Amino acid sequence: MATSARDGRLRNYRRGHRGEWLASMALMLKGYRIVERRYRTKLGEIDLIARRGNLVLMVEVKVRPTLVLAMEAIGHMSERRIDAAADLWLARQPDYGRLSVRFDMVAVLPRRWPVHVENIFQGR
Repeated sequence: MATSARDGRLRNYRRGHRGEWLASMALMLKGYRIVERRYRTKLGEIDLIARRGNLVLMVEVKVRPTLVLAMEAIGHMSERRIDAAADLWLARQPDYGRLSVRFDMVAVLPRRWPVHVENIFQGR
């Protein structure tokens, strides 16, 4: 049983990495530059941080069978953790005062190009 659980976690980990790679490609084709991948703090994690000019995207990537399931997968606690990690990242930026921040989601769905959903939630 332990081997089966470990195999499942490894499969999900790989699926997540693949999803983040696809999401980053989709954003780069839209003109964004990926500045961080899997930005981790004690307060939370942000899957991707992308930037185009003074606009910074804090992106949550969800690999799900449908867009509805992907959107439902971001709960209130997830929003709080992402927002807290975003505050820490922004505080370390020398041009912090000029930046506009948006919280987006990229849904990676089967046999489809990733779906970029803007303003999935509002930060503090």
